[in-house]
This record gives sequence, structure tokens and C-alpha cells, in this order.
Amino acid sequence: MEALRLVLLYVHLIGFALLLGGSIAQYVSGRLRINPAMLWGSVIGLLTGLGLAAPLRDGDEPAPAKLVTKLVLALLIFVMVFFSRKRESVNRGHFLAIVGLTLVNAAVAVFWR
Repeated sequence: MEALRLVLLYVHLIGFALLLGGSIAQYVSGRLRINPAMLWGSVIGLLTGLGLAAPLRDGDEPAPAKLVTKLVLALLIFVMVFFSRKRESVNRGHFLAIVGLTLVNAAVAVFWR
């Protein structure tokens, strides 16, 4: 089961990289829109996060409050990305909220013990 957890974690990190990297690329280009990397990153992050939340460890489970917090953040990010994906451009605040929530989600994963 540990190998499965590590594979899920690896793919989860790839999803994070796609979401944040796609966001940074769009921000630097000056044209704020949702690109496919951001969409796929949010989908991969949400799905693999659900897989990582499954009880695969022997008693070393994360706190339920942490899991709920990360799930809410991941769902917010996915909804913001999914429903804005076809727009020619998105509001600057909306775009920066996606980036901010992505960074907060990563911070929760790292700093909440």
C-alpha cells in the first residue's frame, strides 16, 4: 500500500505543478485566462487528493479537519478554474484568487501537522 500512496503523491505533485506553472505562465504572458494546464492540474490534484485521503496507512492518518480543509480548497480551485475555462479572459482578482488558493492549499499540506 505504501507504493500506491507514493505513486498517488507523485501524481498529486505533478497536478500541483501543472496548476501553479500554468498560472504563472499565463500571468507572465499578461493575458489572464485559464489554460489547459491549469484545468488538468486542478482535476489531477482533486482526484489524487481524494485517493490520498483514503485510509491506506497503518494508523498514521492525517487529521480529519486537515482533510476537509484541503478538500474545500481543492473544490474551490476546481470550480473557479472549470467554470472560467472558456472565457477569453478572466478578472485579475479571480485569477489571483486561484493562485492564492493553490498556494494556501500547499501550505496547509506542508505546515498542518
